[in-house]
Amino acid sequence: MLSMIKQAGTAADAKRGQSLLLNISAAKGLQAVLKSNLGPKGTIKMLVSGAGDIKLTKDGSVLLHEMQIQHPTAALIARTATAQDDITGDGTTSNIITIGEMLKQSERYLAENVHPRILSEGFELAKDRCLQFLEQFKQSRDTLDRELLVSIARTSLRTKLPVEVADQLTENVVDSILTIHKPDEPLDLFMVEIMTMQHRTEGESHLVKGLVLDHGARHPDMPKRLTNCFILTFNVSLEFEKTEVNSNFLYKDHEMRSRMIDGEHKLVAERCKQIIELKNHVCDTPDKHFVIINQKGIDPICLDMLAKAGILALRRAKRRNMERLTLACGGVAMNSLDDLSPDCLGHAELVYEHAIGEEKYTFVEGVKNPFSCTILIKGPTKHTIEQIKDALRDGLRSVKNTIEDGCVVPGGGAFQIAAHNDLLKFKDTVQGRTKLGVQAFADALLVVPKTLAENSGFDPMDTLIKLQDEFAKGHIVGLDIITGEPMDPVAEGVWDQYSVLRQMYRSAPIIAGQLLLVDEIIKAGKGMRGSSVPDGGPEIIILLDKNEIPFQYNNNKKPYEQQDYYSDTRIYYLYH
Repeated sequence: MLSMIKQAGTAADAKRGQSLLLNISAAKGLQAVLKSNLGPKGTIKMLVSGAGDIKLTKDGSVLLHEMQIQHPTAALIARTATAQDDITGDGTTSNIITIGEMLKQSERYLAENVHPRILSEGFELAKDRCLQFLEQFKQSRDTLDRELLVSIARTSLRTKLPVEVADQLTENVVDSILTIHKPDEPLDLFMVEIMTMQHRTEGESHLVKGLVLDHGARHPDMPKRLTNCFILTFNVSLEFEKTEVNSNFLYKDHEMRSRMIDGEHKLVAERCKQIIELKNHVCDTPDKHFVIINQKGIDPICLDMLAKAGILALRRAKRRNMERLTLACGGVAMNSLDDLSPDCLGHAELVYEHAIGEEKYTFVEGVKNPFSCTILIKGPTKHTIEQIKDALRDGLRSVKNTIEDGCVVPGGGAFQIAAHNDLLKFKDTVQGRTKLGVQAFADALLVVPKTLAENSGFDPMDTLIKLQDEFAKGHIVGLDIITGEPMDPVAEGVWDQYSVLRQMYRSAPIIAGQLLLVDEIIKAGKGMRGSSVPDGGPEIIILLDKNEIPFQYNNNKKPYEQQDYYSDTRIYYLYH
């Protein structure tokens, strides 16, 4: 009997070990894929779709969204990292490699029969201590000057783009944020329009303190370039529209039908006359001009009337641009033409149309005190434009985060070096074997400076020793990726974002600790409901030691090699 119990216990330990090995290998595999992307010297990945479309990127969020991840554990880690990007706009790659390193550091303790629960509890203690240290290490700023914001944007953009392009776009990013920023109001990044134009080189990308619309006038006789313009933005149809409900009109003869058509045209023509009357009222001298931008359509008859009146008319503008226009030019976006007055109008010094091949763009420039703007991205290829576009989004979020945080954190691995040293001191105050989890967490922090050194072509261990020796002298120290030597990140203007680090070191130890507690992977049957997987599709339950929280994952690709999993697999993570 005792031998049977012993065999059962050995089998349970073996099953638990297989589950841990599966999770750790998945985390290490995902870490290996994204590790080479970290930092300004990181490499670029090429994504190729089934249709042959190609995308070049080193943005971790883009990679995780576009990659086909089949392993359920890797998918769980990827979703955690992309959630960080949704919240803070950055830190995806760092989150992935930190989770992978935590599990990697735990592996050597697990090999010595340390229970996963002990390591998980150590992670929790280390997480709280790390976040406390972050509050002490950050540098609060009462006023965020432009120079600091430029350094923040430069640090972010250089991790995604070549240095020359990043440095050129840095000031555009900062100026766009300062343009839309209103004191005591939240920043709305949607008020920064990112317009792409496949034309010339990326070096000609620039900021337009106004608006760029991706369409032009629809009438050949309309003016192409106007100065001193009054701008009317409205959402009123200047064409005959079908009724919103099904309806029929009966007429006795063709004369009645003609009268109905004339009545429809008269209604639309009256609206045009109202606009022309307003134009004649405000444009009392030849040097004043009139522009209308409509969210709805304008029929050919109205276009002809407006062209004869010397009005530039744009139709079917994007809804978001209606809000941007009023913030940039002033005025009010009208939903009716009954109350038209000069107070409804915005103003711009210059409105002109620019054509590239068959594509037309309308520029609205020379506005006073704008709260909306456009970053115009130019580039010779679609790949270049998309790469710059992704980087600009991260750059805008980095400046926004800094303004909202009111503080910054020295970068270049400086926080990780300092936090590692602090956790080693904290470990001595922890009783029992839980300190092993604190040690694993502390060692995992060093993956960021080591990866930066490795991607820059330097020996990770030699570089790390130099950094730690310099830190021991009482200096805040980061890695100079050009020389491989320690440097002062504050003096060099290399900064990390407080909100990104806080979110990363909150989520990474939680997900790593949960994966350590997985002790069994079970294929479920038809009894599991509430998923999009078709009836009869296999299911998997992964048991954890907490409250019940299901996590779904659809696997639509080829089967796993290590387990008997099939396509359309349904996976649940249960905490008990």
